Amino acid sequence: ADYLDNGNNKMAIQQADKLLKKHKDLHCAKVLKAIGLQRTGKQDEAYALAQEVAALEPTDDNSLQALTILYREMHRPELVTKLYEAAVKKVPNSEEYHSHLFMAYARVGEYKKMQQAGMALYKIVPKNPYYFWSVMSLIMQSISAQDENLSKTMFLPLAERMVEKMVKEDKIEAEAEVELYYMILERLEKYKEALDVVRGKLGEKLTSELQSRENKCMAMYKKLRRWPECNALSRRLLLKNSDDWQFYITYFDSVFQLIDESWTPPAEEEHSLEGEVHCCVEQAVEFIEERITEESKSSRPLRGPYLAKLELIRRLRHRGCNDGYKLGDPEELMFQYFKKFGDKPCCFTDLKVFVDLLPPSQYTKFIQQLLEVIPLSGAAENEVALPGDIKALQQHLCVVQLSRLLGIYHAMDKKEKLTVVRELMFRYRHGLEFGKSCLKTELQFSDYYCLLAVHLLLDLWLEGEEAAVWQCLTLLEEGLAHSPSNAQFKLLLIRIYCRLGAFEPVAELYSSLDAKHIQHDTIGYLLTRYAESLGHYAAASQSCNFALRFFHSNQKDTSEYIIQAYKYGAFEKIPEFIAFRNRLNSSLHFAQVRTERMLLDLLLEANISTSLEESIKSMSLSPEEDDIPWKDLRDNRDLTVLFNWDPKDRDISEEHRKLSLEEETLWLRIRSLTLRLVSGLPALSHPVQPKNSEKAAENGISSRIDTIRALLRQLEAVVDSGKKFLEQKIQYPVLGPPPTRMAGFLSSGSCQCQTSLFYLVSDIYELDANGLEDSAEIQERIGNSFKSLVERLTDLFNKCKGDLIEVRDGTLKTHPNLLENLVFFVETISIALWVSSYCDSVLRPFKSNLQKKKKKKKESSVAMPPVFTHFLDYVTELQTLTSNVIDHIKGLEIILTALKLEELSLKDTLLLQEEKKFTKTVQGKVQSSYHHSVQEIGELLKKRLDTIKKLKI
Repeated sequence: ADYLDNGNNKMAIQQADKLLKKHKDLHCAKVLKAIGLQRTGKQDEAYALAQEVAALEPTDDNSLQALTILYREMHRPELVTKLYEAAVKKVPNSEEYHSHLFMAYARVGEYKKMQQAGMALYKIVPKNPYYFWSVMSLIMQSISAQDENLSKTMFLPLAERMVEKMVKEDKIEAEAEVELYYMILERLEKYKEALDVVRGKLGEKLTSELQSRENKCMAMYKKLRRWPECNALSRRLLLKNSDDWQFYITYFDSVFQLIDESWTPPAEEEHSLEGEVHCCVEQAVEFIEERITEESKSSRPLRGPYLAKLELIRRLRHRGCNDGYKLGDPEELMFQYFKKFGDKPCCFTDLKVFVDLLPPSQYTKFIQQLLEVIPLSGAAENEVALPGDIKALQQHLCVVQLSRLLGIYHAMDKKEKLTVVRELMFRYRHGLEFGKSCLKTELQFSDYYCLLAVHLLLDLWLEGEEAAVWQCLTLLEEGLAHSPSNAQFKLLLIRIYCRLGAFEPVAELYSSLDAKHIQHDTIGYLLTRYAESLGHYAAASQSCNFALRFFHSNQKDTSEYIIQAYKYGAFEKIPEFIAFRNRLNSSLHFAQVRTERMLLDLLLEANISTSLEESIKSMSLSPEEDDIPWKDLRDNRDLTVLFNWDPKDRDISEEHRKLSLEEETLWLRIRSLTLRLVSGLPALSHPVQPKNSEKAAENGISSRIDTIRALLRQLEAVVDSGKKFLEQKIQYPVLGPPPTRMAGFLSSGSCQCQTSLFYLVSDIYELDANGLEDSAEIQERIGNSFKSLVERLTDLFNKCKGDLIEVRDGTLKTHPNLLENLVFFVETISIALWVSSYCDSVLRPFKSNLQKKKKKKKESSVAMPPVFTHFLDYVTELQTLTSNVIDHIKGLEIILTALKLEELSLKDTLLLQEEKKFTKTVQGKVQSSYHHSVQEIGELLKKRLDTIKKLKI
């Protein structure tokens, strides 16, 4: 066991063998040996040994624990349940084995058996937790039931009765049990009863979370639409803490609900269960003013009351009442707010919500007004007034962010924008003074100046100023040098390098972000969208593996979380864990990475049909199966991970999100169908049954070709939808969702090539089924397909021609679309080869049969059917074309190596020495990345060329 713990598996196996020589029936030693075998990659031997012990149904703790560890490492949790089922039969009164059995069921989600195991435990040892494990398992059955009705009529009422029994017998002990009761009533929509539980004696047990009772009451009041109670409770809580924003929202919601219902307080008795109710605007105004007065006496400044006043103005305006209530002018209130809180980084995000209260004509005046109250001291040489301390810097930064948000920078012309960029960078560099003592992991105070300057340059780039994008990269690399932990710099660099077609620097940037856990799902798309499409196959493999490792381990991890939740009675967390697991299992990104990873593996590993067949087998791929949950696909991408300060009309809208999801789903369908079509090829090349064995043909091969034809029809339909989608010419914001590869796939001609290759498969199959006699028509059709395929592939190659990086008027311009087309060419040529090797497997037997006939008839010539000549010509032309592309790529490599990158300059800026250094770095990275891409693409094509040479019949 010690050897296993230290990772010395071979020694562990030897020691176990020594022990087994002396005591050949020592179960535990056998299992420890099996663990050693499993960890040294001998899975089959390990499994056989483990089953040998398991068949004896051991009941000693050591063997059971060791087998549990082994089965977990084998990812076979269902075997643990069998193990403990047997142990419990032999030792029926063991509390320990029963609870292990319960947890084993929890790992595999067997809720009904969990319920029974919980009750069995309770009978042996009547402890409350065991009883409630059983109740929780009923709730789990209700959550997982397909039939909503069954859940409401059977599982939940039964759970409710079980808890009521304990309540009547006064056996409720812990807070978790009350939480569980509340959860059941809430799911049964018995809100009134749930409220009574929380407000009653049982509710007194709810103490672990702050305001746990109040929050639960509030939720029930809202469900019951009891607005007087909502209002009175939120009012009471605000008196206690006037900085709690959620209660302001409830307070305002309830006031306006009561006004709309014309509610009046009863004359005699209490207003509501929770005390006094405010039911008119005057009361609300007075209440907020009182909070502000109170705040002025408080020891630390509170933002809540001031923002609540702005929120009230916003709601009143929304209802069409302007300023009948003397709340003051929003512009003045925001100005006062800035004076009070402008030195806090949150000031901008607080005010952002309310800027639409300002009339556009007042924007410039408002910004001027703010600038005037910031203590800046003039710097003579540059005429830029600079802040003297961090507080003033924060205030100034807040104003700059507001200027961007109000569209003031967007309205400037090119010259003005460049002046602002220079000023912002001057301020950025000056601000570094304040951060000299910062640790490497801390951000510099002035980082936002640099980010805002880059946003302005991005505007210029979109307006057609090519050099601006290089300036962006230069400034970001400079920013990152001073602030190596700034994730925003890294994310923006990643997006811009990818837009320029350079993936190499991105991999390093992404790994330095140190993305954790769920982030592989939310921001992983930044990596996986570009790696393969820019020809970095090795990096693409790696980034897919990263993501998949996370998604696969989520399954295992979630089971562990659920088990911990049972152990500690955190029942309300269990449905959350299940929802979390489902959210990840139906993640769009998970489906994309799975599909792309398999296509990529086939591309990198499968050279000829035999290895294609092996690869498909090892991935257990089959054309009939589709494992993507299309109906439940969830877009978990975080599209707002990059900060931006754009006005609403330029920002990412809900519409953009919807369109992006639609585009991603269409592209995923195309990729998934392509993968399934490829996976159907090897099955076709197994010999076709002769005509008379109808039965064999019916359920065997003929259904396989039907599957392929059906998939092909689906592919055509999805491609049509894709074309329609692209006709809308959607432009996402520059930092919005990146577009998919669908546009390039269609415009390069790659799509038409791949579709016609799969049609060719159908024709060859027909030739195979009908024989060579009387098939002149099919043969001609196949011949024409070969010809048009070569033309299409040549067209596709022509769309790859051109310089990848060119220098124009002292400015670099990259052409990432040429790189993407080259990658599509490699993929299409690979599919062409797999299809050709299927043709080869069909034509070879025909040829040898013809040669046998020739020998029998002793004739000097038997007429060779035209399809052989067509095929040979086609393969020869494929070889020539691929050689040409390889030569073209060699040419690109030479050009890229020889490319002397010039000193770039934006005409109106004087690059500082500091910047020149970073510009060189940036250009070097892009050049090196393109060189790397071209090399990897070239290597892969050489492998394909070797395969073509083997194909000649």
